[in-house]
Amino acid sequence: MIARAAAYESKSSFFACSAGSLTSKWVGDSEKTVKSLFRVAQQISPSIIFFDEIDSLLSKRKSDEHEASRRFKTEFMIQFDGVRPVGDKDDAASILVLGCSNCPWDLDDAVIRRFQRRIYVPLPDSEARKPLIKGLLEKSSGGSKNNTLHSLSKHQISQLVKSTEGYSCADIVTLCSDASFGPLRSIGGIDKIKKVSMDDVRAVNFEDFKEAIRNNKKSVSSSLLEHYAKWECDQQ
Repeated sequence: MIARAAAYESKSSFFACSAGSLTSKWVGDSEKTVKSLFRVAQQISPSIIFFDEIDSLLSKRKSDEHEASRRFKTEFMIQFDGVRPVGDKDDAASILVLGCSNCPWDLDDAVIRRFQRRIYVPLPDSEARKPLIKGLLEKSSGGSKNNTLHSLSKHQISQLVKSTEGYSCADIVTLCSDASFGPLRSIGGIDKIKKVSMDDVRAVNFEDFKEAIRNNKKSVSSSLLEHYAKWECDQQ
């Protein structure tokens, strides 16, 4: 989302890449794809190339690594070295390369050096969780006669924000999605649900979220957060 927002604000062409879109079972095809990617990005620049889960593509090189994987990494770094940075005198040919990873310590050292700026995105704090939860509540699947999607008060929303301390954005999305099914679960089986009109489905309430919290725990452990903090400190 950050990469897409950057492309939108800078009015740049956006290329979202993953391991599945760049790798091939045919020898030599992956290198050609990477070369073509950077060439097209330069032709329609300014451009942003975003690599999702970049560690799956550019992990540390090993002695027993497959030759095709090694050639792919070499081609990537060759193309990366030829990129004109944003702010170059020739702005029409500028390219910004972004990558995200949940395991940055698995990246090859040569790749890390090429990413001059490394930004650690921490878990959302209370100020970030509150608008996220409010936005998801507006999209909840509940409904009532007065078109209210949820019946949570401001105090209950504040309680929910406190209860989700340590949750990632993905955890909160899962939590709200689970809670939104509460009104349907309260109706009963599928046969009863088929006979109920939308106006008779109650709004999502605080009890639905309490049940969802019991069923959906935070996915990021304290030890993993410490690992991230240590890696960030080592990179400074």
